[in-house]
Amino acid sequence: MKRICVFCGSSVGANPRYVKAAQELGYLMAKKNIGLVYGGASVGIMGEVASAVLKEGGNVIGVIPSFMVEKELAHPGLSELKIVNSMHERKALMAELSDGFIALPGGFGTFEEFFEVLTWGQLSIHTKPCGLLNICNYYDKLIEFIDHSVKEKFVKPECRVLVLTDSEPEKLLEQFENYQAPELKLLDLSKT
Repeated sequence: MKRICVFCGSSVGANPRYVKAAQELGYLMAKKNIGLVYGGASVGIMGEVASAVLKEGGNVIGVIPSFMVEKELAHPGLSELKIVNSMHERKALMAELSDGFIALPGGFGTFEEFFEVLTWGQLSIHTKPCGLLNICNYYDKLIEFIDHSVKEKFVKPECRVLVLTDSEPEKLLEQFENYQAPELKLLDLSKT
């Protein structure tokens, strides 16, 4: 695995463990020679994971829309900063540059980014792993809801395996290293 895209909050959150886990993930990625692709900002746990990778000599590519650069949110020390025109361009380029996707705790933007790449996996647009780093049980209710969606027959059971989860960065990275994408049949919408 060459690069992993990390989606996460522009806030540090309420629990100091979120920052520690972001730093730990960054350290492990650099140690395993896995580059980071992320949203390019210096703030929140976004900035923490990037700084941790850089501190360990790893490679970090930030992708940020120009309006965020103008607000001086861009991380100043990245290996490479790609400035794009829109959030849509940002997400598309981040996905193109990455071999997998991890969501740390975050808000609406993190959820949206993660579910978009997860949907692309469901549609076989890519075969890259998608994982939730469930720090301090942050994603427990979301994972329960995903399982509820399977039970209610809105998510197919064979697609449920697309969401990798762990509470420990090292264990989630091991799942990524061993990931084999399931063979999914495209949905026949005429039978719904």
